[in-house]
Amino acid sequence: MSLPPVRIPHPHVFLDETGSPLIEGTRVPVRRLFSWHRQGTTVETLLRRYPQLGPARIFDALAFAYDNLDLVTADLVREREALARETEVQQEAAPQDKKQRAAAATAAQRKLPFEK
Repeated sequence: MSLPPVRIPHPHVFLDETGSPLIEGTRVPVRRLFSWHRQGTTVETLLRRYPQLGPARIFDALAFAYDNLDLVTADLVREREALARETEVQQEAAPQDKKQRAAAATAAQRKLPFEK
């Protein structure tokens, strides 16, 4: 899914290689701050959650989101679709009965991610 172009650029926001807007110097997506803010989270709470951003970058990210609403909305939709696909795969792969779940948990604990 291709994202819409940026209508109004902002100094503290850049697009990553997939076209998602991120806050400059971080990996924090604008869609995350915008989504929380739209649900009623205050800027003060966002500052407590992301103190490394500072008020200028948070306000600029929110201004970018409102100036480029179609881009940020499309990015949110793309993220939700990816999460839905991942959840479906996890549910399909999940063992059904108690014995299978216990065996799968034991197997997962034995294999370390860096082992062959």
